[in-house]
Amino acid sequence: MQFVMILINLLPLPQEFLKQGEATSTRCDELESLRKRGCRTIHLNQHFSVNINVNVPELAKVQIFIHSPWFYTLPIFLYTVGEPQSFNLKFKRAEDYPIDLYYLMDLSYSMKDDLENVKNLGTQLMLEMSKITSDFRIGFGSFVEKTVMPYISTTPAKLLNPCTGDQNCTSPFSYKNVLKLTSNGQEFNTLVGRQQISGNLDSPEGGFDAIMQVAVCGEHIGWRNVTRLLVFSTDAGFHFAGDGKLGGIVLPNDGKCHLENNMYTMSHYYDYPSIAHLVQKLSDNNIQTIFAITEEFQPVYKELKNLIPKSAVGTLSANSSNVINLIIDAYNSLSSEVILENSKLAEGVTIAYQSRCKNGVTGEGEMGRKCSNISIGDEVSFTISITAKQCPKMGKPETIKIKPLGFTEEVEIALNFICECDCHKKGTENSEICHKGNGTYECGACRCNEGRIGRHCECSTNEVTSEDLDKNCRKDNGTDICSNNGDCVCGTCECKKRENPEERYSGKFCDCDNFNCDRSNNKLCGGHGRCECRVCICDANWTGSACDCSLDTTTCLASNKQICNGRGTCECGTCKCTDPKFQGPTCEICPTCPGVCAEHKECVQCRAFGTGEKKETCERDCSYFNLIKVKDRDKLPQPGQAFPLMHCKERDANDCWFYYTYAVNNNTEKEVHVVETLDCPAGPDIIPIVAGVVAGIVLIGLALLLIWKLLMIIHDRREFAKFEKEKMNAKWDTVRVDIMILFQVATLWVEVR
Repeated sequence: MQFVMILINLLPLPQEFLKQGEATSTRCDELESLRKRGCRTIHLNQHFSVNINVNVPELAKVQIFIHSPWFYTLPIFLYTVGEPQSFNLKFKRAEDYPIDLYYLMDLSYSMKDDLENVKNLGTQLMLEMSKITSDFRIGFGSFVEKTVMPYISTTPAKLLNPCTGDQNCTSPFSYKNVLKLTSNGQEFNTLVGRQQISGNLDSPEGGFDAIMQVAVCGEHIGWRNVTRLLVFSTDAGFHFAGDGKLGGIVLPNDGKCHLENNMYTMSHYYDYPSIAHLVQKLSDNNIQTIFAITEEFQPVYKELKNLIPKSAVGTLSANSSNVINLIIDAYNSLSSEVILENSKLAEGVTIAYQSRCKNGVTGEGEMGRKCSNISIGDEVSFTISITAKQCPKMGKPETIKIKPLGFTEEVEIALNFICECDCHKKGTENSEICHKGNGTYECGACRCNEGRIGRHCECSTNEVTSEDLDKNCRKDNGTDICSNNGDCVCGTCECKKRENPEERYSGKFCDCDNFNCDRSNNKLCGGHGRCECRVCICDANWTGSACDCSLDTTTCLASNKQICNGRGTCECGTCKCTDPKFQGPTCEICPTCPGVCAEHKECVQCRAFGTGEKKETCERDCSYFNLIKVKDRDKLPQPGQAFPLMHCKERDANDCWFYYTYAVNNNTEKEVHVVETLDCPAGPDIIPIVAGVVAGIVLIGLALLLIWKLLMIIHDRREFAKFEKEKMNAKWDTVRVDIMILFQVATLWVEVR
């Protein structure tokens, strides 16, 4: 990749390039900025170019390709402030790369059954890892706890056997390097088989002490410059920095190796290391950590994993029977990810990463440092950009080291800060340009001889008093010299430089600048002009004090090709609607016109309630307005606000009513406020209906009974009256019969006589 640095060849530069009062350093700038200021191309010199070709050998199980040499020098020029220098790194995951694995195990009493399964781990793990690499070594270490109260019992009997009952346990210890890394799996089984469980008093263990010693005692452990894996196996939590105070230990961990006869001898003297300290040492020694933890403590160690780069957490079964599968899975996870890190940067230097990963996935920022899911043979690349914001003190070279986390190889980049232009070496001493030979003409400016001052060395410090010179630097005979924005040099104002190289003072009295003009949208001159002496000089088709008024009317054209739909005027590229009923960027929106409610009904229905004809295409067709739900109709916006709105009442397929308002706000955004509940007609209440029917039947029955009873009473009374009448008739007939009988008897008696 090629980088071209631009600076001005100052020798042929026209004298009028600098404005009055501007410093000579203004001539050094970015190419585009110089062209904007009127510097012609013939006065620009493409001064320096560099081809980056760096080649790096295989990098652990990842290969780095940059092209040779391995050590790369990157020139950084002060006059290219803010311009990044970039190069590419390509990574390819290599096959059959050597692996060193150190198994660090908690030997407190709770891990008793786990130790039995680990005793045969060596040969079994060697067999499984042979499928990944032909060069595999394994080591073993164990830990318990600091050998002071209150972590262990210090009574003589407990120091010999910390376990209770008839359990035979070994004396407590902090950390023991049992087996240096070896390719002999049987030796691993033999030595681990001789190990015994120990014990302690508290639940958290002293594993951090052990991890620190494994990381820093490289010679004792036998680490090679290959992939380094540390398997940390426990069923408990951990102590960290500060916990040592419980045992009267206040000295911070020094991060150094303290192994004697493979035993950590300073556990009683130094506190536990902090997490940050561990992260640093693991990173410095390129060790990738696999936490083999029981289910109970998974949440704790997952949080720890987030703090330790290039680490993994696996769930260990109760008796460690799944440890081999756990290690294989964790290794595959770690080896499929590349994360770049760099050394400390020099002051004023920044670095940025951009990744191009598998399947075209790209990343920037912190995500630009890594690529995941890399299989053997996959190639990924990173673009690394280094930017200098300033020239460091003394201009000393700086070095940046870039490497992938967990690996030993690195790319080293030397930054050479060139804070002067080459033209300084080609200056003309005693040049006539510098007032008859009173200075050296270099890089288009005069460097005055001793005793001479001025832009062209035209003044002598012995000939003129400062008071006389200062008079020429006061505007309108005022009191401020060079408007307090510069220094009076030889009766001429030389304006001060600003921190921002884009900002400049100018003018005879430094009373002009290019950064105090009106702004629009937080941009100087609205981004459509340049600032000259605090006045905006607008680009074509722009006007206004801040160049924020566009003269282009294309943004005001409505769909019918009329300016503002014939209902407004175009001012600064924006329609000002003269008809109050119409709104929008081109005065085409009428929220109160007839038909608005019916037009938006289906979209409001599908977005608010998930129903209606546009339910399936709602996301595609109905995202043109902002939906705001309110609880009831009283919360709907009411007429009289800054923009007109339309109140709508529509009915859905279930005869339910929904209420909403439609409006276009002052930002031309469509807003719909809708009542979140439907107003549906109440359904029939079965209980009252049934009760009414039953009550009606009962009442009708009672009425019929009463009518029947009344009729019966009337009928009975009639019959009774008839009976009485007949009875009376019957009595009369009886009397008459009796009279007749008496008469007949009397007649017979007379005849007999």
